[in-house]
Amino acid sequence: MEIIIKGASEEFAEKLVALAAQHHAELSISTVQPGWTVDRAERYLRSLTASGRRMAQMVIVDGNGYLEADKLRSELGKLNGPSNSLKRAVDRGVRKDWWPEGTPAPITPVSNPANPSWHQNIAYRMDQELVPVFRQALTRTMGFPPADNDEDHDRHP
Repeated sequence: MEIIIKGASEEFAEKLVALAAQHHAELSISTVQPGWTVDRAERYLRSLTASGRRMAQMVIVDGNGYLEADKLRSELGKLNGPSNSLKRAVDRGVRKDWWPEGTPAPITPVSNPANPSWHQNIAYRMDQELVPVFRQALTRTMGFPPADNDEDHDRHP
């Protein structure tokens, strides 16, 4: 018999194993952690539309994790389609079990802090620890070389 439990916390898994042991049952549980690996990032990038992939590439390579929305708009035009592609790829990955629920979106919009109710974003960002992971995934998927030296790039929030 095989029992599959998705989305369980480590704490729940430990309690379940202990309960099974009390009843002399053999049980093993593997938990999958949310987060981005190079393999997950590669699958994410491959699942994007062409404009979504270009937007991701620009944020990762050109912006080193932070790129002004105006720069993206100058090359891509309206950002509705590309940004929707980024969001839908995360949801699709959860639905298809490519990564677990709770895996955060790798690229997120930055709202204008002076006017957060106005919905046009001022930038798009990626956490700095994800930039090398996604650079490596880009290299695999599109043949981009890694940055010469990440420390030479400006760091943004």
